[in-house]
Amino acid sequence: MRSYNQYCSMARALDLVGDRWTLLIVRELLTQGPCRFSDLRRGLPGIASNLLAERLRDMESTGLIARHNEPPPVAATLISLTDRGRDLGGVVRELTRWGAPLMADPPDDDAFRVHWFSLPLRQLCTDATPDEPASVVRLGDLSDGCDIIADRGRIEVRPCTTDRRPDATATAPPQVFVALFTAAVTLRTAMTMGLAVDGSVAALERVLPRGADD
Repeated sequence: MRSYNQYCSMARALDLVGDRWTLLIVRELLTQGPCRFSDLRRGLPGIASNLLAERLRDMESTGLIARHNEPPPVAATLISLTDRGRDLGGVVRELTRWGAPLMADPPDDDAFRVHWFSLPLRQLCTDATPDEPASVVRLGDLSDGCDIIADRGRIEVRPCTTDRRPDATATAPPQVFVALFTAAVTLRTAMTMGLAVDGSVAALERVLPRGADD
């Protein structure tokens, strides 16, 4: 691995995580949880398999990730963050927050995955009706999406699963999701821009940031 050769904590941290793709691999593992190599590839469009394998070897050697074999019915090698790797969650959150203003004008040719919204949604969503029974809003679908769970004033955002039945499923162009969940547009306006809701609109309204459902 390349090094800045500087006796500085920031430089030494960047020696380990400053290479291209490394922090995006961390993002995927924070978002998806333990996953297969193929799951990581799907969540990282543009990376070559050999480069991903190289990055994973580097991250394993520095104690950021670990691999373990799951028995049937999974029967696969799963990759997960170690405690040291999960400590990068704060770095990823701050980069996500800092980069949010850059999302206003999406290039036409940028790749997009719905589950990439998982991390910012944990900070953006609120439970507007905490006295109501728990509800689930699914963005996207089982192949690429996330579930926003509102329960007693708390918000959780988790990978989609067949074990969880959503009260509402929402699909939209990425820039519409960004505008809606940053309260740049109202729900009514988002629907004119391509947002489609299958199920309870009230469940979606419940988790929107203040101002987005006016």
